[in-house]
Amino acid sequence: MEEPCPAGESEELTESEESVYSGLEDSGTDSSSAEEEEEEEEEEEGPGGSSPPPRTHAKGAPRKSKILEDDSLLKENESLLAQDEYEEDSSDEEDIRNTVGNIPMEWYQDFPHIGYNLEGKKIYKPIRNKDELDMFLEKMENPDYWRTVQDKMTGADIKLTDEQVDLVHRLQKGQFGDVHFNPYEPAVDFFTHEVMIHPVTNRPADKRSFIPSLIEKEKVSKLVHAIKMGWIKPRKPKDDTPTYYDLWAHEDPNSILGRHKMHVPAPKMKLPGHEESYNPPPEYLLSEEEKLAWEQQEPAERKLNFVPQQYRCLRAVPAYSRFIHERFERCLDLYLCPRQRKMRVNVDPEDLIPKLPKPRDLQPFPTTQALVYRGHTSLVRCLSISPSGQWLVSGSDDCTVRFWEVCTARCMKTLPVGGVVKSVAWNPNPTICLVAICVEQSVLLVNPCLGDKLLYGATDQLLESYVAPEEERVQPVQWVTATMEEHGKGIRLVVQHSKAVKQVSWHGKGDYFASVVSDNSNMQVLIHQTSKRWSQNPFRKSKGLVQCVLFHPIRPYFFVATQRYVRVYNLLKQELTKKLMTNCKWVSSMAIHPGGDNIICGSYDSKLAWFDLDLSTRPYQLLRHHKKALRSVAFHKHYPLFASGSDDGTVIVCHGMVYNDLLQNPLLVPVKVLKGHVMTLDLGVLDVLFHPTQPWVFSSGADGTVRLYT
Repeated sequence: MEEPCPAGESEELTESEESVYSGLEDSGTDSSSAEEEEEEEEEEEGPGGSSPPPRTHAKGAPRKSKILEDDSLLKENESLLAQDEYEEDSSDEEDIRNTVGNIPMEWYQDFPHIGYNLEGKKIYKPIRNKDELDMFLEKMENPDYWRTVQDKMTGADIKLTDEQVDLVHRLQKGQFGDVHFNPYEPAVDFFTHEVMIHPVTNRPADKRSFIPSLIEKEKVSKLVHAIKMGWIKPRKPKDDTPTYYDLWAHEDPNSILGRHKMHVPAPKMKLPGHEESYNPPPEYLLSEEEKLAWEQQEPAERKLNFVPQQYRCLRAVPAYSRFIHERFERCLDLYLCPRQRKMRVNVDPEDLIPKLPKPRDLQPFPTTQALVYRGHTSLVRCLSISPSGQWLVSGSDDCTVRFWEVCTARCMKTLPVGGVVKSVAWNPNPTICLVAICVEQSVLLVNPCLGDKLLYGATDQLLESYVAPEEERVQPVQWVTATMEEHGKGIRLVVQHSKAVKQVSWHGKGDYFASVVSDNSNMQVLIHQTSKRWSQNPFRKSKGLVQCVLFHPIRPYFFVATQRYVRVYNLLKQELTKKLMTNCKWVSSMAIHPGGDNIICGSYDSKLAWFDLDLSTRPYQLLRHHKKALRSVAFHKHYPLFASGSDDGTVIVCHGMVYNDLLQNPLLVPVKVLKGHVMTLDLGVLDVLFHPTQPWVFSSGADGTVRLYT
């Protein structure tokens, strides 16, 4: 049997138990577990011996106030004790080894220790000699690296438990720390909208709600005193009378004018010279003739506005008669003459001229006339070249189309067409030998039968393989197969229009071509498909007088040039993509860069406009190199060259480099003026065209010749 412990011991027990719960004791047996063992011994003795006397417990000890009578109850409690040993510990009761208290840990930065333990011994900082590589390796290899934090109190690394990690996640999401806390519990309405019989509080009203406030009285008396003494002044009424300033007052920085930073001070008057002295040197005095001449001069022409005079002393000098007059004129000058600050910039005129490369660094480009193709008897309006670059076709006002061999200037074939030829276009597809020719109201599709026999034979087979559809379709034009006589000349198909055709242009694939009709209706532009012999009118209404049209070399875009604008249409989406302002009075011709992002337009007011489609809808550059109207412009397919032909009889070749780097603007440099055509009927060069592979340029003129420059 255990004897009840004396009062002294119970006090000691209380202190030790309190020390357990104060969280300061580091080691040693836990008093509660020791008492539990004693209880077990007593319970075992219980059935045999007498029951133990009731034990007194310290006030602070939890979970031991009840007497455990039943063995099963004891075991349940034991298991509960084992489970809940640390469950009720709050954060204040953690086992903190460092006893420095709640102070900033930065104070220990320069010391080797981080604090003191219960016995007063220094707690040394753990040795941290890991470099960045060690840290990185640990980060890679240690799976718990992400949940390891450093304890600032002890300097040791602590691995967070799952509960702590969950807590951090909840707090980061802005949720409550406690999982079981419900922030959305139903609100309890303390005050209802219904008027209740009994008041919520029945406290009688304060005495202070019936008597005037002394604090407010004191404040009011202070304000009254301040107004009487003049410390608080009432607001002044606004003075609406205008204020005038002396314009030429002494200009100190605090004056009214000093606030205007752009104020220009009045120009200073010229200082008086020797001639204004009361006793000037004799050479400054005027002779009688000079005085007479001075009096006869106009006041504005006089060098001096007074006559120099000599006095023997300063006392004898009279008042200046023109003083008030001169002061008044000075004031008028300052008041009436506007003044502005001139910013002088020292600029070297050479720096204003753009630094362009020398033409010889930009070779190759055509420089000399190599061949003249003679044979036409009237002006040659149009040119086109085969995709191989071997054959050239020219159309003239002498109602013939001539086919030339490029290298020898030999006329291979002459085709009379019975009308003025406005435009010719060789099919750009190298597997098809076909030329479109505009004659009056029809477009002739001609197989010239030049070059490879297999090639032009295959072209004829392709055209003959056409099978007409079962039902007739309504078309804006008529497709007519050539007669036997026309077939012998080389004509294969005739596309008859309602009005005169002025231009024809092929699509890059060689199946479609577009024609422009001299008409003011919506039938100006027509698109034709050769393989299906099908034509369509792409536009519902007219947007002005169409000058020329072009297909984009890569993308499904269609360019239509009217007198003042170039419209870009998307053929797939069937919508207007861009409208380019040419800044010209009348567009004559248009060419597109093989890259497809730049176009040039020539105009009858002798301007050449270069457009960068990615940059703007306005011209990137306007070139005014020609004296007269531009008739034609052309790009080279491979070299960075473009040319323009004009009525002044010259062809100007320019270097036009387009960079792949989108940040770099195109470089445009005129490199050569090519002359040779003779002016006829005030017309010069009517068409220019580049060779598809060589840096050569062809030009056709009003003098009836075609010239090749290489």
